[in-house]
Amino acid sequence: MLNRLASLLAAIIFLAGCATPPPIATSNERGDYSHTQKYLSWLVDREMAQNEITGLSIALVDDQKVIWQQGFGYADLENKILATPETVYRAGSIAKVFTAAAAMQLAEQGKLDIDKPLSVALPEFSIRSRFPNADPVTPRNIMCHHSGLPSNFLQGLYVREPDRFETVVANIKDEYQAFPPNYVFSYSNLGMALLGAAIQKVSGEPFEGYMDRRFFQPLGMTQSSFTPRPIAKAYDRNKEIEVFSLRDMPAANLLSNVLDLSQFIKMQFGDGMSGQHQILSAKSAKEMVRIQNKSFPMTFGQYVGLGWMMSGIDVPGGGSVASHGGSLPDSHSMMAILPEHKLGVVVLSNSSSSHIAVSKIATEALRLMLEAKTGIRQDPTPPAQVAERAPTPDELREFDGNFDTMVGLARISTKNGQIDVEAAGHQFRLVPHEDGLLTIKYRLFGMMAVRVGAFEDIHLSMAKVDGRQIIVGRIGTESLIFGEKLKPTKIPDRFWNNLGHYEIVGKIDGPTPDRLLLKEDNGLLVGEAHFPEVPDLLLQIAFRAVSDNEVVTAGLGTGRGDTLRLIGAGDDAILGFSGIQLRKKLN
Repeated sequence: MLNRLASLLAAIIFLAGCATPPPIATSNERGDYSHTQKYLSWLVDREMAQNEITGLSIALVDDQKVIWQQGFGYADLENKILATPETVYRAGSIAKVFTAAAAMQLAEQGKLDIDKPLSVALPEFSIRSRFPNADPVTPRNIMCHHSGLPSNFLQGLYVREPDRFETVVANIKDEYQAFPPNYVFSYSNLGMALLGAAIQKVSGEPFEGYMDRRFFQPLGMTQSSFTPRPIAKAYDRNKEIEVFSLRDMPAANLLSNVLDLSQFIKMQFGDGMSGQHQILSAKSAKEMVRIQNKSFPMTFGQYVGLGWMMSGIDVPGGGSVASHGGSLPDSHSMMAILPEHKLGVVVLSNSSSSHIAVSKIATEALRLMLEAKTGIRQDPTPPAQVAERAPTPDELREFDGNFDTMVGLARISTKNGQIDVEAAGHQFRLVPHEDGLLTIKYRLFGMMAVRVGAFEDIHLSMAKVDGRQIIVGRIGTESLIFGEKLKPTKIPDRFWNNLGHYEIVGKIDGPTPDRLLLKEDNGLLVGEAHFPEVPDLLLQIAFRAVSDNEVVTAGLGTGRGDTLRLIGAGDDAILGFSGIQLRKKLN
């Protein structure tokens, strides 16, 4: 007890020392980044203390110069090895920007047409479709996550010893597309794995070898690699955790450091040129940061380039922001640029608790760099609070029911004159404001509604598009699909007769749910999963019938539209989902 009190006191003293940020810079000298460095050092220290982040590195880029590089904390806590700018981290999905760049490079060589069906470059690719008149899957709509492909092929995805990523090409032949291409943003690791297989096919060499020869070597990225096995350590609240591999190498298995990734940013700012090497044409470099999905029906302001995300980070006065994060269960990263001002930042960490911190640090870095380089200063005045009000009768009617949301199935009840939500094993309340938007409050102990910092920037509204009732979420200037109201559908008799608890057939060499349940709930067929690694989370997903033997995960976007099949009957019944087989448990 005394040790815990001493640790708590030390943390309070440390945080008190971090409580006051450096004073606002008064110098108007352009290109003076001294205040930027001081402020970011303070911010990183604060975020690492508050979120128990073990190690983090950062680099700032102004056109062709790295203007600041720094490591914080530990790359290896047990051996007291400090984090430095040279520390290699798991860069996660930043890999997708490189895979997209490789596709553009091969397109310049005439080896890959990004607007022709993927099957032209990768004849082995095929997948079933329920959308007979839909557009084809192409490299372009894969790169902007509008391919309609499933988000993942789960069998063997996150394990200790993964298969080669190209094995998914054969394994998905009996799977279905989740959505028609060019319809809705649906982030797909599977899509990037298939694009990597196409790159491998048309280049005539292994994907990782191509990336090393055509990108890492000419860019001078000497510590970067695509590898099936991660070598970096990872931590959860300063305790080392086991690191698993992601099979889909082109989607997320990039190892790098902030200095190497800065080289890629400099190439982007140099219109594809790095030193004496023309990595990409100026046209390709610009096309990658051009919004691709403005005309698509379900955009809601969630914009995407080729590989790059074009919304999600807002820097007023900075023009468009291109970014990509890397979120793995054990670590998080962010690479973001202001193309119009040639300013960029890379933040890499080795901690599972750093998700929000890396985005916050990157956003502040761009904001401060923009001010230092151009004099464009952000308004420090926080927006005025909009008064809360009681829900209207229309809101009570529209929000009452079952919704698929970003956190799974949510049940919203308005019977008490409030909009109360139960989701992921927790209770919330949606509170309307005078501007017509709603905010989220957490219901402490299921009763009193209290504000939580993570929710304060989220604003919700209801929209009707293509016959669907959609909850639109707005975070800053970005809007995205937050949820969809579900209509009760008939549960096929064969699924009715096979409700109950299930177990995975065979051994999974990675994180595995300890409880799987298929049940009926309020007229919906619902799948329920609990993972021992996240004891407070209960994942619930609703299904919609498409045939007597098949249902799909209900809702729109990432992780939706996936097919659950029922094979056999009675004691021999097997469920098939994304390559995984589930067997009903016997009582």
